Parts: sequence; C-alpha cells; structure tokens
Amino acid sequence: MRAAVLEEFGRPLVVAEVELADPGPGEVLVALRACGICHTDMYTASGVDPSGYAPTVLGHEGAGVVEAVGEGVTLVAPGDHVVTLFSPQCGECVHCQSSRTNLCLAIREQQNLGYLPDGTTRLSLDGEPLRHFMGTSTFAEYTVMPQIALAKIDPRAPFEAACLFACGLSTGLGAAIRTAAVEPGSTCVVFGAGMVGLGAVAGCRLQQAERIVCVDLSPERLELARGQGATDTLLGGEDSVAAILELTGGFGADYTFEATGNVKVMRQAVEAARMGWGLCTVAGVAGRGETLDIVPRYLITGRRVCGSSFGGLKGRDDVPRLIERMLDGEIDVAPFISHRLTLDEVNRGFELMEAQDGIRSVIEFA
Repeated sequence: MRAAVLEEFGRPLVVAEVELADPGPGEVLVALRACGICHTDMYTASGVDPSGYAPTVLGHEGAGVVEAVGEGVTLVAPGDHVVTLFSPQCGECVHCQSSRTNLCLAIREQQNLGYLPDGTTRLSLDGEPLRHFMGTSTFAEYTVMPQIALAKIDPRAPFEAACLFACGLSTGLGAAIRTAAVEPGSTCVVFGAGMVGLGAVAGCRLQQAERIVCVDLSPERLELARGQGATDTLLGGEDSVAAILELTGGFGADYTFEATGNVKVMRQAVEAARMGWGLCTVAGVAGRGETLDIVPRYLITGRRVCGSSFGGLKGRDDVPRLIERMLDGEIDVAPFISHRLTLDEVNRGFELMEAQDGIRSVIEFA
C-alpha cells in the first residue's frame, strides 16, 4: 500500500510503497477513506516532540471501513464504518471503569513506543519495521489497529467530516461538554479559534452557555467562531484579560478554555476566570520544557485549572454520539474543512498549517 513515511525528523514526509501485515488477534484492518492533518502530526515531524520517533507512518485523524478482522474481534465487523482513536477504550481497565478519566491503560505503554499491544509492528519498508504513530498511522491507504481503538459510527456520516472527530473537533467539544461540563446560562471564554477552539465554542453552545467569547489573532477565524455560536469576539493580545474583565463587568468568565498551546495564553485563560468558581480548562499542548506560571492568589481566591486530553471523551462510546449530533444538524463541520488533498500532497498540508491557511486540510483516499 501507499503511505506517507516520516524517515527523518525535520524532513518532508516521503510517500512510498510500504508493507502492511495482516491483523493479529484483537486487531482490525481498516481501509481509510479520509484523514485530517493535525498539528500533532507536524509537531512530531519537526522533531520538537520529546516523545516522537522515526521512522514511522504519521497520521491519527482517520475514518474508513473495516476490511478484515483478526481472531477474537467482536467489537466491529467487515463493512462497518469507523473512526480511529488515538485514545482507546478497552472498557475493562480501572480507568475505563471510572467516570473520572478517559485515559485507558490497556495498551498505553506499547502505543507510546510506536507498537501494537503485543510489542510488534505490522508496518515495514524494504524489510525494515516502521512504527505505528499514536497507535493509528492514518497517512496511509490502510491501517491495522486494535479493536478497542476504533469507534463504530453511523454509515450515513461523510468520511471527510467523520475523521475530524478522531482528534481536534472531539477534543474541543469534549472540553466543554465533558471536562468542564459547562452549565446553562454561564459565560465562557475560548482562547484560540483553530480546530480545538472552534470545537470548544460549539461545545459551549450545545451546553446552552449564555455568553461565549472567542479570542484569536485572526479576524477570519473569529468570524468562523461566530458561526459556531460565539456571541462576542476579541482580537488577542497583551490586554486580553483586561478586555474580558470589561466585557464581564469586572468578574471574569465562569469557564475559560485554552486551545493554543501557548503558555502565555494559558496564563491569560487562568486570569480571565471568575474569582470564586471560575474553571480554566487547558487543552493546548505546550512545547518541550515550557511551564505554566500561575500567581497563587488566583487559585487561593477560588479559580481552578484542569487539563483535558481528547476532551475527556471515552472514544468508543462518545464519538458515535457526537457524530449523531452532527447528522442531526447540531454540529456544523463543513466550515472546518478548508482544503481537500491527496496523499501525495501531505507535505502541502503541513505548509498550509504553518501559514494558518484554513482550519483543517483533509486527505481523501480514492
């Protein structure tokens, strides 16, 4: 099959013919139909990610059709439409049994190393093994994944829309709906109007927030935020906190969300939260070695800070529900898809992201 291989950090991906072995026990072969190009892919390709590895097949925002299953697979069957999950859900570990987290422990150790649960890989190039990126490797025509890392979805969902729920869109939606559990009638502020931030805006709207303020450096992205439910928009800058306090009568917001990965913006999100009960949810990924500087009195006076990975969602349960809400017209995904590319254009997708041209480029497979 054809796949986009990261051979060396800091170098363009190479689209090559690679070998993919059959699925083993508990594994599934998926024919991919669409894949989003996420910032995490570019972050790893750059070599900045301290947990990154090469050579590997990148990509993790995938949607496709189950082609074949290995021994013992019961959760999906050939012909099922699925979304790939970098955050799996085994349903059995202590974390999956708890409502307090979505971070499944079942395959985490091997997945972080780039291997499938048995510690091996199904990918190879010229006889040399290639590692599986985030357990998914969706910059390819096919992928082999554990069954617990696939969400079975309604076949009516377009693949190019469904793939966005594999990471960015679900992360933002879940941050508002699940992690923060925004209450009706509340005031929310979202810092960042990329894929995750726009998802958070939509999530706040679905939670019936009364006021939703979106902060970004791009007027074009702020206009997209209005389309997702933002009632107010602000151009970001050093005075963002002061502007938010002015908008909220000096109190700050009940809920703030950070979706930029910039630690200075994270601090603004903390300081823009309301004294007494304001909750700041951090969904952005900061650079290696960076730290968040918080003045302790902001916490002593009642503000809280939490992190959100994949929006706190349990993927096999929650992603299909979100896609149903899309099909019901509650979530408008079309404005997020800014470019449709082929696999051969994957490096152009990174260039578009660097230039902040659009929200999400989607690779479509024939």
